[in-house]
Amino acid sequence: MPERSAGTVLSLALPVAAMALIVVASNVLVQFPFTPFGLEHWFTWGAFTYPAAFFVTDLTNRRFGPGRARNVVYAGFALAIVASGILATPRIAAASASAFLIAQLLDVFIFDRLRREAWWRAPLASSALGSLIDTAWFFAFAFAGTGLGTAVYSVGGLAVEAPVWVGWAVGDLGVKLAVALVLLAPFGLLRGLIPAREAVGEA
Repeated sequence: MPERSAGTVLSLALPVAAMALIVVASNVLVQFPFTPFGLEHWFTWGAFTYPAAFFVTDLTNRRFGPGRARNVVYAGFALAIVASGILATPRIAAASASAFLIAQLLDVFIFDRLRREAWWRAPLASSALGSLIDTAWFFAFAFAGTGLGTAVYSVGGLAVEAPVWVGWAVGDLGVKLAVALVLLAPFGLLRGLIPAREAVGEA
């Protein structure tokens, strides 16, 4: 039993380290608008890295079940928030921490409930809903009332003026959903190498 426990801890070290790296990188990159092609008012560089956190959570959930997946979320959160507090502003670090915890735990719950459905439903649904909650919570908490200013957006042929952080939130969500779709390909490949733990509702 001790050997098995030690092996489990060791096997969780990789997803914990990956989670910490992803969150720290995203907290830094979210402070930089995506300037190519004049899209600086639509999303930030962090939109490209953060969806990988759901990918790590889902793979861990598939292999070890929801209980261990939550442990990875907690450990990754604890390690990342310390580094984020150093590399990002306190407000962004706090917004990221709370949004991360809520969204990732929701992801774990949804994935576990759908794990016996078609293979793509659990990772897609959990990542999509988690991204929606994470984006709305994070951008409102991190940037609302900070004086970022407004921008004019073209929506359906109409010119709409809105706070920049709202544009970032909408654009970031679109990128996150697109990345979630792209990550279905490596998830589909890895599912053949990572045995599933079929235990819906496991604590």
